[in-house]
Amino acid sequence: MTTMLGLTLEGRDVVFIGGGDVAARRMWRMLQDGARVSVVAPEVSDDVRELIDAHDLPWTARRVRASDLDEAWLVHTATGDRATDARIAAWCEARRVFCVNASDGAHGSARLTAEARAGDVVVGVVSDAGVDPRRTARLRDAIGALLRDGTLPVRRRRRTSLGRVDLVGGGPGPLDLMTVRGRRLLAEADVIVTDRLGPGGALEGVDPDVEIIDVGKRPGHHPVPQEQINELIVAHARRGKRVVRLKGGDPFVFGRGGEELAACIAAGIPAEVVPGVSSAIAVPQAAGIPVTHRGVSAGVHIVNGQGELSVATLAALADPALTTVVLMGVAALPRLAAAALAAGVSADRPAAIVESGHTAQQRTTRTTVGTMARDAAAADVRNPAVIVIGDVTRAELLLPQREGVEGATR
Repeated sequence: MTTMLGLTLEGRDVVFIGGGDVAARRMWRMLQDGARVSVVAPEVSDDVRELIDAHDLPWTARRVRASDLDEAWLVHTATGDRATDARIAAWCEARRVFCVNASDGAHGSARLTAEARAGDVVVGVVSDAGVDPRRTARLRDAIGALLRDGTLPVRRRRRTSLGRVDLVGGGPGPLDLMTVRGRRLLAEADVIVTDRLGPGGALEGVDPDVEIIDVGKRPGHHPVPQEQINELIVAHARRGKRVVRLKGGDPFVFGRGGEELAACIAAGIPAEVVPGVSSAIAVPQAAGIPVTHRGVSAGVHIVNGQGELSVATLAALADPALTTVVLMGVAALPRLAAAALAAGVSADRPAAIVESGHTAQQRTTRTTVGTMARDAAAADVRNPAVIVIGDVTRAELLLPQREGVEGATR
């Protein structure tokens, strides 16, 4: 019978006998856990030599002696000779030192599990009898996939004195365009502070006792001021809860993620930012519009349509080698068009307005700088929408010629 234990090797001596490929793979794992690794082997492989040089590891370049194990907490033997490995395992047994014997068909007094990690959760898989590394690896990979996508119940049940905040970018809308890390953190959350543009279906699988707080903003309607959102996430984290601040797109692209991260840092709250696919790129892409394209656009300028148009934005609008992407700009379309034309931007410069990108309601209006305000009003364009200005919006660039308003591009 095998009993699985979680060992803390940080700062403890682990001796590797043998310096081949098996040792290289497992040595890296021990180093990641903070073990004090040393090597005893007449020769070592290139991979082991790289680890020795990179981490300044002690290497005794000779055959092993029993005294080499005197200070060890754990010994890993993989000399390639079964008799030698068996003798080393016997030395370890006499010293009451656990030994991983990597000889074919052997075990020793300890075995390394096939590990799957997700956040602070570690799952190990091992056979209770016999050696079947392919089976354990396949099972490990299957469990790891479930851990990473948030399918398994990884939420903490024991509270800590201080929680944490994760600012998670939900991407442009579809759940399968959200990062694996973001979905796993949602599964771990005690509190989810969410916006209206978060990914659809992301909250359906969370535990029923998870507190969900909607602070979503709509044009002209901000029910929860940003300062109050900052206070909210910090207060819950101070009560020992794991807080996910879920946003659409990316937290650092007009998502005020920087302000929320600064609030956490000022309060001494551990925080992490998980990037998301920005709607500035993904929504045009859904309509077949690349924000850069060789020979057409060499750069992209992203602007908040609710702000004043800067000199840099006006210059980008007029530059034929740049694409300008305007977020949150539907209400500002008349002002944007007028300022562009006044700055000398050609009225014929192509533009497109993509509404509800990556949804069944997606719609694209192809237009120009000179007519986009009128065309948007005629099409009753509504938020959420992304405005793209530049030659990359020409319908014939990648897709068959279209005019006027288009449905979703699939």
